[in-house]
Amino acid sequence: MRIALGVEYDGRAFAGWQTQPHGNTVQDALNRALASIAGCPVETLAAGRTDAGVHALMQVVHFDTQVERPLTAWVRGVNAFLPDGVAVLWAREVDDAFHARFSAFSRSYSYFLLTHPVRPALLSGRIGWYHQSLDVAAMQEAATVLLGEHDFSSFRAAECQARTPVKHLQQLTLSADAGLLRFDLRADAFLHHMVRNIVGALLYVGKGAMSQADLAALLAARDRTRAPPTFMPGGLYLTGVGYPEQFALPAEADPGRLMLWR
Repeated sequence: MRIALGVEYDGRAFAGWQTQPHGNTVQDALNRALASIAGCPVETLAAGRTDAGVHALMQVVHFDTQVERPLTAWVRGVNAFLPDGVAVLWAREVDDAFHARFSAFSRSYSYFLLTHPVRPALLSGRIGWYHQSLDVAAMQEAATVLLGEHDFSSFRAAECQARTPVKHLQQLTLSADAGLLRFDLRADAFLHHMVRNIVGALLYVGKGAMSQADLAALLAARDRTRAPPTFMPGGLYLTGVGYPEQFALPAEADPGRLMLWR
């Protein structure tokens, strides 16, 4: 049978999602815990990879198994074998047609950025930080040039393995509350470092170093070397993956529940 899982994790202790020889990734930890319940090796496939230090409120994975276990065993049982920074939220039996990556039609991310003169201590690694206030209205206005289907090469990491840099950015909104900026993004798929590079470019707009026209020119240039640096990973959260209704999987998580800063 094929089982789909919703997984959340704190990326600070891991070298990203994807399995590595050293074994210190989220996927490695999850595979080991699943094997403890299944009594045999288990290999998971995810909706997408996240980098070292990046978090997830709703990563979706699937795996195939010949053993029969109640769905509660794939949640509470697996969680008993997972480190504190990873938890399975739900488990569903799905049709063999389901694939965590290829069945997805969208991915959603949120980035949390604190604007404060002093770097955070308690939220270190869980939030981005910039030491000055930013012009949020200018950032939101500039962000509109990125909406739609574009070649996002200017926002693509050099090591990105995506077959095409053309992606459809469906949502890019900013909200501000007491010094905390939240960026919400949704697209059919994202390039490696694409969200962090977009946040970094919009930060330049917010501090007055770039204009909306500059951002549009950067997008059109399709040249990563002309763009601002990749922003820090700690504020980035995968918040959900969109699938056709036929699979009846839970909706994406609400990033507002993090309550990172008040």
